[in-house]
Amino acid sequence: MTTDTNGRLLITGAHLLHPEQGELTDTSWLEVAEGRITETGTGRAPSAPDGVRLIDAAGATVMPGLIDGHVHVLITSLDAAEQASWTAGYATVRALKEAGRMLSRGFTTVRDVGGADHGMARALGEGLLPGPRLVFGGKALSQTGGHGDIRPLSDDSVRCCQHQPEFARIADGVDAVRAAARDEFRKGARHLKMLLSGGVASPHDEVSAVQYTDEEIRAAVVEADHHNRYVTVHAYHPRGVNRALRAGVRCVEHGNLLDDETIELLLANDAFLVPTLITYEQLAEAGRRFGLGEASYRKIDDVREAGLGALEKAHRAGVNIVYGSDLLGPMHSHQLDEFTLRAQVQPAADLIRSATTTAARLLREEGRIGTLAVGAHADLLILDGNPLEDISVLTKPREHLRHVIKAGTPM
Repeated sequence: MTTDTNGRLLITGAHLLHPEQGELTDTSWLEVAEGRITETGTGRAPSAPDGVRLIDAAGATVMPGLIDGHVHVLITSLDAAEQASWTAGYATVRALKEAGRMLSRGFTTVRDVGGADHGMARALGEGLLPGPRLVFGGKALSQTGGHGDIRPLSDDSVRCCQHQPEFARIADGVDAVRAAARDEFRKGARHLKMLLSGGVASPHDEVSAVQYTDEEIRAAVVEADHHNRYVTVHAYHPRGVNRALRAGVRCVEHGNLLDDETIELLLANDAFLVPTLITYEQLAEAGRRFGLGEASYRKIDDVREAGLGALEKAHRAGVNIVYGSDLLGPMHSHQLDEFTLRAQVQPAADLIRSATTTAARLLREEGRIGTLAVGAHADLLILDGNPLEDISVLTKPREHLRHVIKAGTPM
């Protein structure tokens, strides 16, 4: 390997995995300049001029870097008492450290759906610390008493969450939702998340509870559209999911309890579904050990058992499905295990598309990430083995992942 002096890179002897076709090429080469893919070809590679970094893949697979469509980089602990003493600076440093670990697993882009901000995205974008491209939505919107209202029942204070390093903020009523949405977009949010049902991690609401009114949801959708952004929603039950889709939201997080109408609405609206199966497995296995409260722990089975069936139903119907992990605290290390769970009902090619091209469409970055197309960001993985034949090639990075390349630079 020669020293890179001009931002150029040449990878030779590779089998290129194009997610669009779900196929590997014959022996091929790929050229990078200034962080972008500039040319690819099969057969004998062009000679590398002096100063061009050369990587001989020696028969390995080269594919686009992975995209995780549902992360919370800011949530690095489940110990509420411990987190209460954290400053925003300390929480941010912990978050960026976790982002670096995500990159080392092969995730070159992540979409944060509650907590991350423009400062974190800027630090990673400027290379101050290693980490993936961070597409952030700022704070999620929660109604009082909703999934994002973290106050204990004994807390009668009015102000909550807006001024703390938390994943959500409170907004009640159409006018307050509009103002909160405008504020998050002012701060650079690429999407807006609304919390429309209870959740496992929130101890005081039920999973099937309906949160926010149709008018509040539509107000958020209108504001997002005005800002050329979109709304995604946290919801499990059709009572929340279907209302959201009828109101014009573009994406549903979780959706474990979806019904036939949900599928029809997802297809009719060309909307996206981001299942997050691994988080329930990990919460069931280790939630108590990592500080998850008993009230939350009892709700896990409500969504865990239905999740795989909902995924299979959506997959068979042709819904746009995106890879997401939604892991919290020390459970982030299981980020790749979502592939293993989904492989029970989805072929490997579809799994890979969910974490590349389909995820890129959700992020409105198609042609720029999640692909080996000329002109795309050179976010690449070099793997020993073929993940189309064996998905564990992706889930066991210590055994198979040779290089993670972000914007043309090996990490």
